[in-house]
Amino acid sequence: MILITGAGGFVGTSLVSELARRGIPFRAVTRRRAQNSYVIPNIDGQTNWTAPLEGVDVVVHLASRAHITHETIPLAEAQIQSTNVDATLNLARQAAAAGVKRFVFISSIKVNGEATSPGRPFTSTDQPNPQNPYAQSKLDAELGLWELSRATGLEVTVIRPPLVYGPGVKANFSSMMEWIDRGVPLPLGAVTDNKRSFVYVGNLVDLIIVAAEHPKAAGEVFLVSDGEDMSTTELFRRLAQALGRQCRVMPVPSSLLKFGATMLGRRDVANRLLDSLQVDSTSTREILGWTPRIGVDDGLQRTARSFHQAELALDPIARSA
Repeated sequence: MILITGAGGFVGTSLVSELARRGIPFRAVTRRRAQNSYVIPNIDGQTNWTAPLEGVDVVVHLASRAHITHETIPLAEAQIQSTNVDATLNLARQAAAAGVKRFVFISSIKVNGEATSPGRPFTSTDQPNPQNPYAQSKLDAELGLWELSRATGLEVTVIRPPLVYGPGVKANFSSMMEWIDRGVPLPLGAVTDNKRSFVYVGNLVDLIIVAAEHPKAAGEVFLVSDGEDMSTTELFRRLAQALGRQCRVMPVPSSLLKFGATMLGRRDVANRLLDSLQVDSTSTREILGWTPRIGVDDGLQRTARSFHQAELALDPIARSA
């Protein structure tokens, strides 16, 4: 039996669907009421996991808090710490006491850092270099889990994905699709020298299931990607093709884009579009004998199809045309 936290989120819903398709027993924990799930609106260091953990062999911990929103920064950082560190270690301690064999923790590539140098992708053995409270909280949780593993014998497996895309994706990737779909001219035609790694949600879910079961996954940190890195310009062109739209990109120098973004207080957004962030998943493939099932173009096509379906559902005129 696999217990899934964050089962109502983007990755969680895909994981639940795939486990059900494969006939693998699971128990879902969600923030809001859903069919066949435990509802825990907010998890923290005091959450009682006794009932959800009963009869569970593996915990897949997806639930986390990523973004600072409307709160003051100190309060938001405290809540990130509470959700991502205190709640994680509280669950793991109770899992160990309940006899759970393995704890699969979905961390983030941001533990390694925000950008890579040319030809030097992140690896699982790199020295961590978190650059913001979210990344630091993920690292703190990882360190706490390793300590708990040594003390209790609970098997720990860590997965650090880069940006995840797929049907139902939100945030920045969804915004990119909206820009392309509307034909908005984008000043990114000159961003051809950077390289970024991505992972299709179906590939990540497949790796999670393998990591939950594979005997060699215990005690390992796994990096994951689709295995094909792209420049920002290439991503926009291939995404436009998947959407059936023309890619309108203008060749504006990267230095000018960074200057403008800095003046607008959005340097972080510019960095994600202009810098490189590559991961080396060689060790993941070798240890687990795993390869991505879905290629980049197939993944983009599935993502675009879901985007169009959502757009039609929201637009009654387009739906009736």
